[in-house]
Amino acid sequence: IGRHFIAGLLRHAPEITAVTNQFVNSYKRLVPGYEAPVYISWARINRSALIRVPRAYDLASTRIELRCPDPSCNPYLAFAVMLAAGLDGIRRQLTVPDATDENLYLIESTRRPPLETLPGSLEDALETLAADQVVRDALGAHVFERFSSAKRLEWEDYRLEVTDWELNKYLALY
Repeated sequence: IGRHFIAGLLRHAPEITAVTNQFVNSYKRLVPGYEAPVYISWARINRSALIRVPRAYDLASTRIELRCPDPSCNPYLAFAVMLAAGLDGIRRQLTVPDATDENLYLIESTRRPPLETLPGSLEDALETLAADQVVRDALGAHVFERFSSAKRLEWEDYRLEVTDWELNKYLALY
């Protein structure tokens, strides 16, 4: 059952990312090579994997850790979509892929087979969220519409803002 749950989380990982990482700045930590995992993978003791199953001393102490949620996420919405994704894996009896035991912080772009990654921006995450009926149902129509609308407005505000970094980087050059 646990393996099916993990498979469901992996299957829906891109789609739940908008909820577990709900701010534009959340995606500045979801970058390959940084501390937060971006590769859709699982492992038993590998802290660089998206889902980690820490060493357990007996069945009762076994747990899984989804390592990508931003600390600023709404925990009620995050737990709702995580549970829906995992339960979908159980219901459909999805198969968990092989564990990824290599250090993903040092992964090469030439790795075969390549690993999929989480969305790289809030905009990408919102697009994947909109396409996943399981996650949309977990949020409910009203919350999904309000959440998506608010986050799209936030993305537009962010996209249109000219930052000090841009001024410092480009104004003198051009």
